[in-house]
Amino acid sequence: MNKVALVTGASSGIGEATVRRLLAAGYKVYAGARRVERMQPLRQAGAELLALDVTEDASMLAAIDTIRSQDGRLDVLVNNAGIGLGAPSVTTMSLADFRRQQAINVEGVFLGMKHGLLLMREAGHGGSIVNISSVAGLRGAPMLAGYCASKGAVRLMTKAVALECAAARDGVRVNSVHPGIIETPIWLGIVDTGGANAPPDLDAISTMAVPLGVKGVPEDIANGVLWLAGDESRYVTGTELIIDGGMTAR
Repeated sequence: MNKVALVTGASSGIGEATVRRLLAAGYKVYAGARRVERMQPLRQAGAELLALDVTEDASMLAAIDTIRSQDGRLDVLVNNAGIGLGAPSVTTMSLADFRRQQAINVEGVFLGMKHGLLLMREAGHGGSIVNISSVAGLRGAPMLAGYCASKGAVRLMTKAVALECAAARDGVRVNSVHPGIIETPIWLGIVDTGGANAPPDLDAISTMAVPLGVKGVPEDIANGVLWLAGDESRYVTGTELIIDGGMTAR
């Protein structure tokens, strides 16, 4: 039987690339996002589509119940849905923007693990949970206080649940992935705090900030997720996979 995976935030960027990579590796993949119409190319590629709002408990529960009824198991959960909102200063960031990032980036991961882990345990086959954090979850970044707060929370929540699963001997591993500068809608949508309100020049930023001198692409992250999803990483849990071209090595 093919292993079953759920990827949230699958309509673009890292989520879309991860769905395609898991499909290519033989997984049955459920792709979840609020805008199902944006995922039609993934349906054509072989994915099952789910309307999913990760900030809503009922929506996440319904998605897991659909997988339960159709397959009776969940082997891989990729909590990828996330947003990034910049502000010139923490003093000018709105409370609404701060809370929105926590709702999607933190509460969405919490709800995914809360409901997904139950199905993994019911099926009794173990599993792998991969939470997408960021290098901003490892170190601070000016003008991204809210984003850093959310991604740091994902990192430590991952470790806590990994230890819970290890203590339960349920065979479920939980790890976080920390992308650097990746050409995704999150990066391209960050407001230019210099006032031009234009998307950042990722090539120029990467030349200065990334030791390898180039930006990453979503497939770079998807390849790391695939490794964490599979048996090749059977002895890896509660840790961070950093994919950043050397940014955090400095």
